Amino acid sequence: MKHLIRLIISLSIVISFSVSAAELPDFKSLVKEASPAVVNISTVQKSQSSNPLHPFIGPNGEEIPEMFRHFFRIPDSRKDQRPRRKTPQSLGSGFIISSDGYLLTNHHVISGADKVIVRLADRRELEAEVVGSDERSDVALLKIEADDLPTVELGESKELEVGEWVLAIGSPFGFDHSVTAGIVSAKERALANETYVPFIQTDVAINPGNSGGPLFNLNGEVVGINSQIYTRSGGFMGLSFAIPIDVAMDVADQLKEDGFVTRGWLGVIIQEVNRDLAESFGLEKPAGALIAKVLPSSPAEDAGLQEGDVILKFEGSEVNLSSDLPHFVGRVKPGETARVEIVRSGKKKIIGVEIGLLPNQDEIALAQQQPVPGSDNPLNLDVAELDPERKKQWQVTSGVIVKSVKQGPGADAGLMAGDVITMLNGEKVTSVRSFNAISASLQGGKAVPMRIVRRGSPMFIPVKIPE
Repeated sequence: MKHLIRLIISLSIVISFSVSAAELPDFKSLVKEASPAVVNISTVQKSQSSNPLHPFIGPNGEEIPEMFRHFFRIPDSRKDQRPRRKTPQSLGSGFIISSDGYLLTNHHVISGADKVIVRLADRRELEAEVVGSDERSDVALLKIEADDLPTVELGESKELEVGEWVLAIGSPFGFDHSVTAGIVSAKERALANETYVPFIQTDVAINPGNSGGPLFNLNGEVVGINSQIYTRSGGFMGLSFAIPIDVAMDVADQLKEDGFVTRGWLGVIIQEVNRDLAESFGLEKPAGALIAKVLPSSPAEDAGLQEGDVILKFEGSEVNLSSDLPHFVGRVKPGETARVEIVRSGKKKIIGVEIGLLPNQDEIALAQQQPVPGSDNPLNLDVAELDPERKKQWQVTSGVIVKSVKQGPGADAGLMAGDVITMLNGEKVTSVRSFNAISASLQGGKAVPMRIVRRGSPMFIPVKIPE
């Protein structure tokens, strides 16, 4: 009897392992069919500067080691400061999308290159022409002179589901046609300084050299371009990010046809809605994109959007995080009208906005403010009139400047000397007198929104008067 029980248990374990093995995907056929269309990309570049590498610096001045770095090798100029010869350096990967020689890779792989060399699966090396490159999406379109080339099959990244198996082929550390697999961890991720790409997050092992290579689904279709990793060590940590192929092909088509990429533009500066701001604006939950500033002569201004509006939906898509909005706006062609659902003064409203063309971003030089005479108010702030010179410097039409912050509601809200208060509880602040009148009318125990401009950056903060 005991022998029979042991036999049954053994058979159960074998069957269990067999079922588990049967559920795992078989990538052999996929790799055989797709690998020939994956290429290695090298570049010939001018010698780098002999200055030491600058560290990655965070918003508060702290050094951030190797966070969200693109996958290319940067020579350490501290080791050798002699002039360097122009020699090919293996930088990344790419894949062929048409049999006549068009292929995709990352912008950062070929940026600044004097010459781009593509090594095919059959070991041929061909010089590539850069048809176009788009820094905002990190996509580059190349062309090599060859015929009857193997190509990848393109899929639809919007059909991807979280938990789905995916596979990457590339040249990590120069090892051609290395294959790694994993699953989709999340979709439409927004990364720092990458506002126009809704990244696919995976746990596929990606390392330097994989950049620009394809991400496949189990049908053998390319669903993304491997672009970035999150790492503290410089290697794989289970957080990899790929550009959706739908986005990449839209960029590639524009680069091929026009040589440049156009994107929609709304013309607002936005910020996240946290719990306190949601309460101050009367929202059910902290969601949406809060308009901190409407840029002059922008589509938003023409449509009547106002500072303090919270955008909840754009063309029917919910804006859960403020970082969602640039993705949605960028996909709309300039000249088209988009439906924008907002909350204004506690009431929902739909506004039609004719989307404009995204302009080049110019940095605005801002001067340091000097304190001016102050006055008292219920928020326990020392404020003063905003003179014409400061209005011009900070590009504001009205408001008061904070000279000093005493212990009280203003200090609790995080106000600082030098902040310019332009709006309080939905009302514009035009002078010290108007600010005092508005603040005196605030009800105790309730958070209200205050719009400020701090070192040129507009933002809303919640202010709560004690009961």
